[in-house]
Parts: sequence; C-alpha cells; structure tokens
Amino acid sequence: MRKTRVLVVEDSLTVRRRLCDVLAGDPELEVAGEADDGRQAIEMCRALRPDVITLDMMLPVLSGLAATEYIMAHFATPILVVSSSTNRGELFKTYDALAAGAVDVLEKPMGDEIEGEWEARLRSTVKMVARIRVITHPRGRLAHLGRPPDSRPLPRARPTHSRVVAVGASTGGPGAVVEVLRDLPPDFPLPVLLVLHIGAPFAASLAEWLDAQTAHRVRYAVDGELLERVAGRVLMAPPERHLTVQGSRLRLSDDPERHSCRPSVDVLFESVARSCGETAVACLLTGMGRDGAAGLLEVRRAGGLTLAQDEATSVVYGMPREAVLLGAAERVLPLGEIGRALAAAADGPGEAKP
Repeated sequence: MRKTRVLVVEDSLTVRRRLCDVLAGDPELEVAGEADDGRQAIEMCRALRPDVITLDMMLPVLSGLAATEYIMAHFATPILVVSSSTNRGELFKTYDALAAGAVDVLEKPMGDEIEGEWEARLRSTVKMVARIRVITHPRGRLAHLGRPPDSRPLPRARPTHSRVVAVGASTGGPGAVVEVLRDLPPDFPLPVLLVLHIGAPFAASLAEWLDAQTAHRVRYAVDGELLERVAGRVLMAPPERHLTVQGSRLRLSDDPERHSCRPSVDVLFESVARSCGETAVACLLTGMGRDGAAGLLEVRRAGGLTLAQDEATSVVYGMPREAVLLGAAERVLPLGEIGRALAAAADGPGEAKP
C-alpha cells in the first residue's frame, strides 16, 4: 500500500523532530521532506508534491499564511495548520489561512496531554486532511466577495414571514461563512445563528475575525438574549457551548456532545425547528461528518426553509451530503447562491452595521 507523503514545515528544530518522529512511527505515513521557513516550504512543495503538509503559522522569511496562499494558488495541496498561536493577531492569521484554503488546524502539544493522545490525534488528522480534494485558487474563488450583493431577485420559498436563520459549518467553514455573510445585504433583517466547528484553542477570536470580514456585526451569543433584540446580527455559539433557541430566547448549555461536537449544529437546528417552525431558515455548509443533517431534516419537517451547499463548491461534501441523502435539503445550491437565497427568504426592514 502506498504511504501518505507528508511535508513538515516548522521552524523549531525540537518541534519539527517530534512531528517527524510521530508521523514516521505510523506505517501508513512517510515524511517526504522538512522545511523551516515559508519560502522553503513552497520550493519543497513544488519539488516533492507531497500528499499533505503540516504547517506552522509563525515562520521566518515567509509566513505560514503567505505560504498557504501561494501553495493553494499554484499547486493546491491539503494543509494542516499545526500551531500554538493563541494571541489575537496570530489567531487571525490562522483564520486567514483557513479561508485561503488550509483544511484544518491542530494545536501543538502543551506537555500536559495523556501519553500518546496528541500523537494519535496528529496522525489521524493528517490522514483525514490528506484525503480531502482541495481546490486550486481558493482566493480566486473568494475574490468576488468584495462586490455588491447580486440584486437579482429570487422567488421567495414560501409566503410566511421568516424569523431566524440558522447556519452550520465545519471543515472549510470559515471561508464559506465569510462568502455567505458578504453576499447578504447590509440591512439583512433576521438574526443569524451560527455554529462553526473549530478546535477550542483556536475559537477564542473567531467571532471577532468574522466581524472584521463582513458588513454584519458578529459576536458570541449570550445566554438569555431575546431573539427579537438581535435582529440583523450574527451570533455564534461560544467555544464548548451548545447554542439553542427556546421560545423567544437564546440559550447556551454544557449538555453532552453530539457527534463528538460541542457546539453541535444538530442541537441548534433541532431547537430552531421546535421554537420557530415554519418561520425558520436553516443552512448546512461544507464540513466533515454528519452533524446538522438530522437537525436540518427536523427544520424541513417543521415547515421551515432548508438549504445545503452543493458538492462542487464544498471543501468537504460530508455534512451537506448526509442532509441530501436524508431528504433534509429543500434546495441544494452552490456557495455563491446561498447568500441570495437567504436574502430572498427574509422579509421586512433590517438593522445595518454602523
């Protein structure tokens, strides 16, 4: 069986040796090369054409973000960001790399993990990332995001007045969410509730990063908020908390994980189906696994509008595919059409971002 060839990019010799040793210890993996700066990473990727890259963000000569953008534009290769960055500026670079085409992010070992746990997670994540079919020129695909929203009207899916939009995403989600939000008009009138899977160490500043990318206010939800008071805002589930709608209020909980996820898209969608029924709009974007598929079906059964991203524009057609197989998605759309579909489902005046 052919081994998965990995290019390890890390400027710390100590960390790089550990990464290489862990990966080389798996019979299915092979360390194809090592690089200690961003420019060398690009050159070795061009020469070696590895199956997957592990990439630190803070690199000399050329940053991990710049290397990601170049690699994804010229010889697209699945990239796993392996980083210990926790301050705001470095986290923003990680989010930028994910939006530029990096597939996933994994924290470096802190030294307090259960023996063998982090090593197993690294190997399994590298194998998962290597299987993903990445797309060349993701920045080119996202370059149109600065344009004014398409003004061509879409027919409304149903005559009822929509009350809330719920969105779920996982792998490939940061870039997809940015595109959807940028395609919504500035005066979009409905609250948008968002669950986006990302490792807890990297989630702290994600809402702030999204807020800076679009014309819409984005922040983490607060327990007990009234739904009607957050019209026109985008509210994310905080790290390690489920976000739900109970009656007219938002609720956060520490309930058990669903599909190994907390927050879970299914938990949000199911609560929206119960509380909002036919006034709900739910949208499931790119992601690995099946979180959100069953919840999307509940929204459709309750009479709400349900959308799913199509295979061609998904980084990973996992979660949307499961929804389609269940018959949960009323409409399956390319990413570039989802914002317009959500805008068409909304009704009434909105609250613009100052």
